[in-house]
Amino acid sequence: MSWIHSVLFLLLTFRWCVVTGESSPEVTDDDGAPMEKTEREALYSAIQGFVGDSWNGSDLYPDPCGWTPIQGVSCDLYGDLWYVTDLTLGLVHENSLPCVTSLEIKPQLFKLKHLKSLTFFNCFMSPITIAKEDWINLGSSLESLEFRSNPGLNGELPEIIGTLTKLKSLVVLENGFNGKVPASLCNLTRLQRLVLAGNLFNGTIPDCFNGFKDLLILDMSRNLFSGTLPLSIGEMVSLLKLDLSNNQLEGKLPQEIGFLKNLTLLDLRNNRISGGLFENVVKIRSLTDLVLSGNPMGSDDDMMGIKWEDMGSLVILDLSKMGLRGEIPSGLASLKRLRFLGLNDNNLTGTVPSKELETLPCLGALYINGNNLTGELGFSRNFYERMGTRFKASKNPNLCQHVVSESHQQCVGLKPCMMEKTEGGLVIKQTWSNLKKEKEDESSSSTGVMVTRHVLSNGFIWDLLLLELSLVLVLYYYYY
Repeated sequence: MSWIHSVLFLLLTFRWCVVTGESSPEVTDDDGAPMEKTEREALYSAIQGFVGDSWNGSDLYPDPCGWTPIQGVSCDLYGDLWYVTDLTLGLVHENSLPCVTSLEIKPQLFKLKHLKSLTFFNCFMSPITIAKEDWINLGSSLESLEFRSNPGLNGELPEIIGTLTKLKSLVVLENGFNGKVPASLCNLTRLQRLVLAGNLFNGTIPDCFNGFKDLLILDMSRNLFSGTLPLSIGEMVSLLKLDLSNNQLEGKLPQEIGFLKNLTLLDLRNNRISGGLFENVVKIRSLTDLVLSGNPMGSDDDMMGIKWEDMGSLVILDLSKMGLRGEIPSGLASLKRLRFLGLNDNNLTGTVPSKELETLPCLGALYINGNNLTGELGFSRNFYERMGTRFKASKNPNLCQHVVSESHQQCVGLKPCMMEKTEGGLVIKQTWSNLKKEKEDESSSSTGVMVTRHVLSNGFIWDLLLLELSLVLVLYYYYY
């Protein structure tokens, strides 16, 4: 009976092999890892559409996920087969495949069934509109989609992108897209990064951020967005960086922005936001970078009313060109981590709290030029040397400095402070350095010629030569 069992075993084995062979995809294994043939052909065809028909992938890269990898292509195993997971098209690195001018987005691109990341870098140079069809095929796998530096991409961002609901990162950076942001983007609630910077998007920012609980980075800078900020912006509880700079946003900052307790960067520079800005921002104690320059805050804002000690994490504080009034608060000295302080081109008045600001251990740049500050700067020589050209105080008509050296005076751009003394009924004003030099000359020499500059109360100036010894001798012989 043993031979009967052997025959039955062979028959069953043959039947299993036939069935298995009929149901398995056709694979290729050129002494490398196995890869489904349709996947490989789709990859070759998709790349060829961007780099030109002369590119022969099968000859140059017979094993694209194995021993002949293609720059910009990454693979992963699903079951026992290799599939493309990451695809970057464009000259990202020196050995990347550059895109041709007359490129073509072939439908095979959307047949890469396990594609997770897709990037187009500096590919679309000639005007082209992204087609709407086929993108939905990537909806079950794609997690990252990036369009970087493609000036030829114009028109509106396709509505179909809103169907890619597994996206965690959407970067549309420095392209030619215009029009309104499609409402379908509100469906991408799994996003952790949303960058739409450097395009020509206009209209209002969609008010649908209430579902973006995982969003960490929102950058919509350098566009033409207008209107007010949506109230739902305060519901992105995980947000770390918010950059809406260089747009045309207006109105007041919503109180809800104070709910962003994890925010480290807030950049709203060069918009038209006004009124009540600090009230809400001061609640965000996690901020390290606060850039609000170029927003018309109006004449009623006073920096003295802010509890700066509550914002001790600040590293960069830029409040320039905002029309701020009042004095520079000495409370800024509580910002021990501060490296950059920009207060230039406002309407600030009063004296400069030099001693307090000099105590900031990390401060490397201070700009107070273009205000109405008065009095004398009291910074030390060490402070000026530490700041170098990163300290500006010019265009404050009533502000002066004690000249510690001519180079520092030129760098700061202020007139030297004048010291008054009375001599022979005349009110004499001299720079501190000249007065000091005069006293030194008086104590070290009883003869010689000394030049001083006398300024009368009526403002006339002349040079008076005191020929000390010679003049005394002439007068003596004349009268005696």
